[in-house]
Amino acid sequence: MTAATHSSLFPPVPDSADAVLEGLDPEQRAVATALHGPVCVLAGAGTGKTRAITHRIAYGVRAGILHPSSVLAVTFTNRAAGEMRGRLRQLGAQGVQARTFHSAALRQLQFFWPKAIGGSLPRLVDRKIQLVADAAAACRIRLDRGELRDVTAEIEWSKVTQTVPADYPLAAVKAGREAPRDPAEIAQLYSAYENLKRDRTVIDFEDVLLLTVGILQDRHDIADQVRAQYQHFVVDEYQDVSPLQQRLLDLWLGDRDSLCVVGDASQTIYSFTGATPDHLLDFRTRHPGATVVKLVRDYRSTPQVVHLANGLLAQARGRAADHRLELISQRPAGPEPVYTEYTDEPAEAEGAARCIRELVDAGVPAAEIAILFRTNSQSETYEQALADAGVPYQLRGAERFFDRPEVRKAGVALRAAARFGGNDALLDDTVDLPSQVRAVLSGEGWTTEPPAGSGAVRERWESLAALVNLAHDVAAARPAATLADFVAELDERAGAQHAPTVQGVTLASLHSAKGLEWDVVFLVGVAEGMMPITYAKTDEQIEEERRLLYVGVTRARERLHVSWSLSRTPGGRPGRRPSHFLDGLRPGSTGTVGRAGGTGGGGVERGFTGGPVTAPRRTQRSPARCRVCGRTLTDAGEMKLMRCDGCPSDMDEGLYERLREWRADQARLSGQPAFCVFTDRTLMAIAESAPDDDRELARIPGVGMRKLNRYGADVLAICAGQEPEGEEVGD
Repeated sequence: MTAATHSSLFPPVPDSADAVLEGLDPEQRAVATALHGPVCVLAGAGTGKTRAITHRIAYGVRAGILHPSSVLAVTFTNRAAGEMRGRLRQLGAQGVQARTFHSAALRQLQFFWPKAIGGSLPRLVDRKIQLVADAAAACRIRLDRGELRDVTAEIEWSKVTQTVPADYPLAAVKAGREAPRDPAEIAQLYSAYENLKRDRTVIDFEDVLLLTVGILQDRHDIADQVRAQYQHFVVDEYQDVSPLQQRLLDLWLGDRDSLCVVGDASQTIYSFTGATPDHLLDFRTRHPGATVVKLVRDYRSTPQVVHLANGLLAQARGRAADHRLELISQRPAGPEPVYTEYTDEPAEAEGAARCIRELVDAGVPAAEIAILFRTNSQSETYEQALADAGVPYQLRGAERFFDRPEVRKAGVALRAAARFGGNDALLDDTVDLPSQVRAVLSGEGWTTEPPAGSGAVRERWESLAALVNLAHDVAAARPAATLADFVAELDERAGAQHAPTVQGVTLASLHSAKGLEWDVVFLVGVAEGMMPITYAKTDEQIEEERRLLYVGVTRARERLHVSWSLSRTPGGRPGRRPSHFLDGLRPGSTGTVGRAGGTGGGGVERGFTGGPVTAPRRTQRSPARCRVCGRTLTDAGEMKLMRCDGCPSDMDEGLYERLREWRADQARLSGQPAFCVFTDRTLMAIAESAPDDDRELARIPGVGMRKLNRYGADVLAICAGQEPEGEEVGD
């Protein structure tokens, strides 16, 4: 799934500083050897930026130029930090701190709080939404679930942009934010939230950065102590730095310039959180004489995928677009991207699932396939389609791997076996690490063959299978590894949230797919109104949507499928059109394919130039509406019924119960969960419409051709008040 999926499974440690540089291309070598003064690395997607900066740190350490404990490398996710630590360890650069901004700040805050403030650090709350709900109740303001989430996001944005409650209304207007409530109300809620935290003696994640900044600003002795510890800084994904993070970085640096930043303005997709590429684009201005290295050799994607990615950016406008990098693929030629138009969203999901089923049957690992969409609400349709096709899947951004109950239980069992294995009969006939792990996990539900169907049972099996696969990888890299070594590997990965690969198709939003890659990527829902999203109104917002699509395209190594549907639901008005981002790029479309500009090829340069240009306007899309009250529908389940959950139903309750009884029999016969036959929502939709023929039944979301052929006769018979003609079920 990622360029490096195993944190400790790398080739032998290089035997010298010069050996660290072996295998780097000229630009990566220029990064690795630029160890003095400020350095800015402009790294396009798939160009090996993590490789370049980890080899830079390792080369400096192995050459005696950098002391390991004096280096602080910061990035934005625990997974990325864990991967960086693993690579540094394998390059012989142990002792280097690689952390997220929040992790590094929290560590310093915990250490210095007693000295700077006194007492113990207030408790850190990991979810602030309940506090926001309590603040709303105190203000006598009613917020629905969506508004609660949106107000929480506004508070987070205010804090990372260092905006106090009183200044929020003006700051929101200036930033072009579309506030979910009246800005004065949000300012009131923000103020009440801060007061509530103070009363309960708790802090949130943004406070970790704010308080660390405050201490370093006010206590020069503490700032000097931090600067004496860390003398060299590396910042990954620098285009995503917020003003607050930049302020913390400035305080860490002091008046020094031993800083290396790495980023790509064309991958700025988190501006809604306060991230801005301005710090990256202004780096040369703030650090005159800085070394600027551009990485444009793309080792990830085929020339065909890279051509589409370059074409997307060639049509972009704005400051970030003027500094785009023209990627050059280093891979052999591959298939052209596939563009497919469908009549409606269920048909699009069924088409993607059918194609994936064919790929898996042809030998493509399910873990090397991803379906990427713009919003999480699109996920349910694809989950159902994959379940119908018998394809295992995993949700990116769902429950973290090491937090899953079956993984926690497996960890306990493996730890006990590592400690007392000599007295465990399960391990009597085991000869190596993989067989030991298989023996232990067999007691937790792992079997050599996966269970039939999908659902919770299959997901538990997939989790355990991922641990078995990891044991094989560890043994391949370290033949003498013991069960205790494997447990240590798991503990390290759990600390970094660096999960092993789960053997299933990945379902993920485009935002959560950043930093990942797959052999085959399906970009779905690429239609006006979804890409760009309807609420992207300003030129800047529309250009960020283009960059989001660019990130999606560049996740694909070999094959890329791009699709859209003409309507949301079967039988709906076919009023949609493909995203205008694809104009001039997909076959049969017209539009400007490219324009002059950009930053050219790779190499070592100095300086940035450029200014804003006007972006094209977007096209509106007609929303799906409840057939009872007319409200706009966004929830996938409600869209399946074409009505709100709270609106009255004209469902035939008797028919619904008969369908449920029939489904239970079918599930028992096939040995799979009931929802794999039909979900409750689909049965409700059938009971509400009571279809008379195949055509009417096929229009219902969740009833694809496969299920129509398999279950259609039975369902229509039940709807007609007859007994189904399918296989009889005994007692």
